[in-house]
Amino acid sequence: MRRTAGFGGWHGWLPALWLGLFAPALGPIPARAGLEPGPAGVEFFERKIRPVLVKECYSCHSSGAKKVRGGLRLDSRAGMRAGGETGPAVVPGQPEESVLLDALRYDGIEMPPKGRLPAEVVADFERWVKMGAPDPRDDQPPLALPGKGLDIEAGRRYWAYRAPRPCPPPEVADPSWPGNEIDRFVLAGLEAKALRPVADADRATLARRVAYDLVGLPPTPEEIDAFVNDASPTAFANLVDRLLASPRFGERWGRHWLDVVRFGESLTLRGFVFKHAWRYRDYVIDAFNDDRPFDRFLQEQIAGDLLPAGSLDDRRRQSVATTFLTLGNTNLEDQDKQQLRMDVVDEQLDTIGKAFLAQTIGCARCHDHKFDPIPAADYYALAGILRNVKTLEHANVSKWLELPLPAPPEQEEAARSHERAVAALEARLKALGGPGKAGPVAAGELPGIVVDDTRAKRVGAWQESTFANRHVGAGFLHDRNEGKGEKSLTFQPDLPEAGKYEVRLAYTPAPNRAGAVPVTVFSADGEKTVTVDMRAEPPIDGRFVSLGTHSFEKNGQGYVLISNEGTDGYVVGDAVLFLLPGQADKPTRNSGAAIRALEADLKRLRAEAPPREMVMTVVEEAKIEDARVHVRGSVHTLGELVPRGFLRVATDGSTPAMPGTESGRRELAAWLASPRNPLTARVLVNRAWHWLFGAGLARTPDNFGTTGEAPSHPELLDVLALRFVEDGWSVKSLVRRIVLSRTYRLSAGDDPKARAIDPENRLLWRANRRRLDAECLRDTILFVSGRLDPAMGGPSFPTDLAADYGFEQTGRRRSVYVPVFRNALPELFEVFDFADPSLVVGRRDASTVAPQALFLLNHPFAIEQARQAARRLLAEAANADDAGRLERAYRLVLGRPPAAAERRVGLRFVAERSGVAPEESWAMLFQALFASMDFRYVD
Repeated sequence: MRRTAGFGGWHGWLPALWLGLFAPALGPIPARAGLEPGPAGVEFFERKIRPVLVKECYSCHSSGAKKVRGGLRLDSRAGMRAGGETGPAVVPGQPEESVLLDALRYDGIEMPPKGRLPAEVVADFERWVKMGAPDPRDDQPPLALPGKGLDIEAGRRYWAYRAPRPCPPPEVADPSWPGNEIDRFVLAGLEAKALRPVADADRATLARRVAYDLVGLPPTPEEIDAFVNDASPTAFANLVDRLLASPRFGERWGRHWLDVVRFGESLTLRGFVFKHAWRYRDYVIDAFNDDRPFDRFLQEQIAGDLLPAGSLDDRRRQSVATTFLTLGNTNLEDQDKQQLRMDVVDEQLDTIGKAFLAQTIGCARCHDHKFDPIPAADYYALAGILRNVKTLEHANVSKWLELPLPAPPEQEEAARSHERAVAALEARLKALGGPGKAGPVAAGELPGIVVDDTRAKRVGAWQESTFANRHVGAGFLHDRNEGKGEKSLTFQPDLPEAGKYEVRLAYTPAPNRAGAVPVTVFSADGEKTVTVDMRAEPPIDGRFVSLGTHSFEKNGQGYVLISNEGTDGYVVGDAVLFLLPGQADKPTRNSGAAIRALEADLKRLRAEAPPREMVMTVVEEAKIEDARVHVRGSVHTLGELVPRGFLRVATDGSTPAMPGTESGRRELAAWLASPRNPLTARVLVNRAWHWLFGAGLARTPDNFGTTGEAPSHPELLDVLALRFVEDGWSVKSLVRRIVLSRTYRLSAGDDPKARAIDPENRLLWRANRRRLDAECLRDTILFVSGRLDPAMGGPSFPTDLAADYGFEQTGRRRSVYVPVFRNALPELFEVFDFADPSLVVGRRDASTVAPQALFLLNHPFAIEQARQAARRLLAEAANADDAGRLERAYRLVLGRPPAAAERRVGLRFVAERSGVAPEESWAMLFQALFASMDFRYVD
């Protein structure tokens, strides 16, 4: 543990204090939950592993290959594990023993031979092997043409695909116990097993539980006292209504939804930052606070930009809602743009399927679903809708779309006027052959002798690129920011005469370039190395930097060498220019005073652009068309054409005809939100139950398929789904109905008989004791210290932030506003099982491991907030003595007074440290409370 200034000797005192206070109360610690090798693992294989094997490996390593290379077949589980000439390709659970991973890493073996796969793909394979290499394939190769043989009608008999059915609450032997219809369903299930519910929770416990569940913050001691002392029969209902009306409800329940829709504010690739994703986060929070009907909430996220809007505010809100479709963690550098387009569609479809339907639709991309009645034809019927949606602007490194938010008419006209002025100036520049910095220039348009990158001798793997659009010739090269010291480029000219030549190096600048690139000129004068900062703007025409004047022989051995040794960013090689005296002043197509003047005018005009609020969103493709089945998931092997449509197994009656001028997103949104859809209402009700009880009635909230768990109380789930729709899809009404049940108000007490019969509490005979999630822990610590910033909404990181690497969160707003950077999550989030922002996460892990207690004992955040809490405690006049302060500290952190033993230990600790500043002693006590199991868990 690290030693922290201001807490002299704490490493001896604090653990002892913590053990003295809490060790007697510790119970068994639950094991850490992991990614099970069952349905989730199989789904991971189908989405992340099989498509890569099909695309990159099957041509040489499958039964369909002309020759099976190395005796290795990768188109079956047995073939992969048996391996080829080098042994087993995959050893489940042992990445270091898996030859396939060595090949993908280019470690001794290099596969695929045409070039390395992206780092994130290799990471997927590593994760897959670590989870046990789940693989549903048998020893036969996949069918050549997917989409045949599934019995849709038989599938409709499965519980999830049947319409929810009304069911009267069952009769119970003890009619005095139930508080509402939920309780009658629960009690009937218990009585069938000769069980009884445990006692109700005491009021203080219930106040803490419902506050965390509804707003994610603890009640103050005063709020607990007010509820405990309220003799009104509607006291709990009144408390619930106050919490539902709080703006903090949207922050808590909005964060739940952000888990489900894989909300992130950056990409793993290069750490690119989504500067406007925060608008979607605020949209979600507002939707829960406004109790926007869930069917409308759903439709806005799928097709908000296409739906009619009654006002400017509606148009803006609906534009932001469609950010939902853009948030996937995409590999923008994939040079196969057809593949990238389909990968985006697949990610969107997977998210829609799990978030709204709890269906693993993505498993039908390469073949009919192995477990559920979802043929590949249905996958491509849905994919056809999303293929007509433009999510990316493709280039060497593709880019997500950012468009202006709808604005008042006067602002729109000002923006259009400015755009017309810019377009006119750009046209004038184009007519003069400029601008010099705005586009590529051909080598023939430059003076002197030009050696382009296409003629350079390469050592190591260099990536061809055209992304910067300011290069010489067709493009330029970069070193991928890897293999440092292993790569170089040599530019050797054919000089027509001997003499002194000025040597100029062309490169394209960017913030991620290397800051000190060694460039060596080998000439008749010897060798000279110049260090070039490729992040800086080239000083000559925005393209070149001079390397000095050097003597060269006619067609001699002179050359220029660029190395990536010792560099700290991307090294670029574009072109080298050799100029005799006087040639430097030769006019080119892209030079001239007129062009430079116009460039300056254009730069100034662009800087004067009226400010526009931007949004991440999508637009319809110009050409609307259906999709073809991709045989084995390959975008380059197309099968039959499939009309756009929906999942047949979840469709009751006929479906609307798809429009010829739109993608079909409006129709998809209406189908998803239809009361006749058997899945949507059930899925949301089950999610709400999970968020309130810690486990859904069906414990696989993202998978209602046959590999998921069936609900413990199917009739109750149906009744709640029907009530949800009848109540206008009101989430607040649903939450209120559930928390006012007596089932919700049970204690977490034990009953040996019930535990023996139902150890997992599927029958709900008691409340589940639940660990606080990362956000509640952080927010509560700030709340107790008095440092929690209540500000709502808006961006939460600098607007000029280009990449997320190394970003450190220092703000004190609620955790829902902490930037969700995929490469830079706060340590507290990682330690306490924050949702993976690249995946749909309806159910987080809830581990209990040693690093969690160590974090709270040792991290600067916990130490600083404990110190602030101590200052706050000592400043309160009402706490005049140590006994009063100890009581107040316990009630602030744990929601209860200290037990007798805790009181003795705490007061003795403070008294024995009388020679130490009071702030330090009380800060250490607060830290011990923060690190306690009682703080981390809610009964």
